[in-house]
Amino acid sequence: MTLSSLQRALAHFAAERDWEQFHTPKNLAMALAGESGELLEVFQWLTPEQSSQVMQDEARAVQVREEMADVLAYLLRLSDVLDVDLEQALAEKIEKNRCKYPVHLARGKADKYTQLGG
Repeated sequence: MTLSSLQRALAHFAAERDWEQFHTPKNLAMALAGESGELLEVFQWLTPEQSSQVMQDEARAVQVREEMADVLAYLLRLSDVLDVDLEQALAEKIEKNRCKYPVHLARGKADKYTQLGG
């Protein structure tokens, strides 16, 4: 499936239920934040090592997959409602980050671009 086919499926799902009236940018952004929080909750009290192994616990793996799907669904709905081409937006952001984080300054560092020097 492509992003656009997923967007069409989600739009159809919403239209069948007469939910477009609720799918305002504000509501979708808030729902996206809420679902991101639910994904974060899965990892909240795990150690870094436990978080790396989270998909080995089937119950947690199901939670992670479902919350990630919810995050993606709301992001796709929001991008559809706002007519944002996510593939283009991401490609542009990758290029912007490439300039902000040149390999010779950023390799192996988690510093923000303003702290890299150069």
